[in-house]
Amino acid sequence: MTLRNVLVRVSPIATAIALGLTLSACSGTGLVAERTQGYVLPDDAVRQVQPGSSQDLVRIVLGSPQTTSTFGGETAWYYVETKVTQTAFGLTSIQERKVVAVYFDGNRRVTDKAVYSLEDGRVFAIEQRRTGSFGEDQSFVQSLLASV
Repeated sequence: MTLRNVLVRVSPIATAIALGLTLSACSGTGLVAERTQGYVLPDDAVRQVQPGSSQDLVRIVLGSPQTTSTFGGETAWYYVETKVTQTAFGLTSIQERKVVAVYFDGNRRVTDKAVYSLEDGRVFAIEQRRTGSFGEDQSFVQSLLASV
């Protein structure tokens, strides 16, 4: 029996499923892909940042910060590294997160640094309520009649 005779006897749905599985096996990434989002922060580079270091040295060692904040004359630079796993179906899960916070005084010198991990984070609920805007609850016809 030839391959063509076998495929003719098999239902088209089963053929499509078999073809899809065969093509997915050709993928080089497999079913799970691991990647890093944000900065890659080597431990030796983070260790080089010591109290008294200048902002320029921190920029050379760690690069430009992902985000900054200024409060009360002090500045903080934040570097975030997140390792995620993504399945072939688009589901993403965070495996590891490292946040390096570097704090500067008014003279642009490092006063402190902190390394936070995923365990240091807090889960909070985002408020779903929203403030209505003018005309949001009116239909198009109602807004036309109201303007007359």
